[in-house]
Amino acid sequence: MTPARGESRSAILGAAQIALPLIVTTLAIATLYGAFFYAAREKVMGDIQRIFYFHAPAGIVCFLAFTVTFIASIGYLITRKRQWDIVGHASTEVGLLFTSIVLLTGPMWARPVWGTWWTWEARLTTTLLLWLIYMGYLLVRRYTDDPEQRARFAAVVGIVGFLDVPVVYWSVRVWRGHHPLVLKVSGGGGLEESMKTVFLGGILTYLVLYACLMAIRVPLGVAEEELRFIEGEN
Repeated sequence: MTPARGESRSAILGAAQIALPLIVTTLAIATLYGAFFYAAREKVMGDIQRIFYFHAPAGIVCFLAFTVTFIASIGYLITRKRQWDIVGHASTEVGLLFTSIVLLTGPMWARPVWGTWWTWEARLTTTLLLWLIYMGYLLVRRYTDDPEQRARFAAVVGIVGFLDVPVVYWSVRVWRGHHPLVLKVSGGGGLEESMKTVFLGGILTYLVLYACLMAIRVPLGVAEEELRFIEGEN
């Protein structure tokens, strides 16, 4: 990489690190307003349903994060380039954040509606399993000090663990537990127009938040890699 190109990328990254938090803040405020004041009140569940606008988008973006981990893991095993490992590691950490939001907001919604904080229903169980798998991804990285071996083990977990993502998605349709099917392709029902608008706004907010966190975490991973290289030379 030439110095000019490196400086250009640094400038773009610096601008993104400044702009993205501002955009996230603006979108978050708009989503909060939409969730509590704009979206229609659900007739059966009432106001507790408003947790949905934070719960469901977090689940969608956690799928995106683990898809990036999956792609980066394949990329690393094929090329053995450290950049792929750095991206996969960063996306796993961010994905776990969003999965934790799903697992925390879910019981808050379930308690008033189902009368219990937790039930071993298919969607909940497979989502918890997803969280445990990618926690395992992070734990595997601590088993060895060899960076190549660490990246290789993590990549295998990142690929195998991704198999649970479609299971989580299809669990509601296959096992038909208590968890509601929010997005219906046919058969009527689904979200009222104002609900759909806020739901899509919530997805956009979390997508930008994901981009913001990745713009911070990936350069940090690069810096950590460079520091290990310097320490290894000494």
